[in-house]
Amino acid sequence: IIFINSLGTDFRIWDEIVSTFDGEMPLLVYDKRGHGLSDIGDIRSIDDHVDDLSALIDHFGLSKVVLCGLSVGGMIAQGLYARRPEIVEGLILCDTAHKIGTTDSWNTRIATVESKGIQAIADGVLKVWFTPAFHAARQAELDGYWNMMTRQALAGYVG
Repeated sequence: IIFINSLGTDFRIWDEIVSTFDGEMPLLVYDKRGHGLSDIGDIRSIDDHVDDLSALIDHFGLSKVVLCGLSVGGMIAQGLYARRPEIVEGLILCDTAHKIGTTDSWNTRIATVESKGIQAIADGVLKVWFTPAFHAARQAELDGYWNMMTRQALAGYVG
């Protein structure tokens, strides 16, 4: 199973899930380009992320994979399936769609974070990511996710 994180997060979002498998099967978590500890490079479209995932699969010599993608990670998973269906045994698509947002909504978000920083949108994003009960009861974890998102490289987030 390959886990593909959402926009503004890194592979740590999968820690609890990965730990439950405890060696039962091969798992791969990675930071997509411009996220976590990965280099930013030149990101022009979702296809760049699909290219990276495809190259990662080839690098490890994997012939069959199950892809688990969250949000934009789910779009990357779908893109890989469209391109290389013969290697995808299954898709686990979490809170995603074939298209998320509109050109206008993404351009507005990009303009906001470029002019005001990721901090300007972080609270609103976290309200969508987590339930009110999570916000009320798990403040330390919420702070960690806020830090993960806001410490993201701006160029990686925008890309």
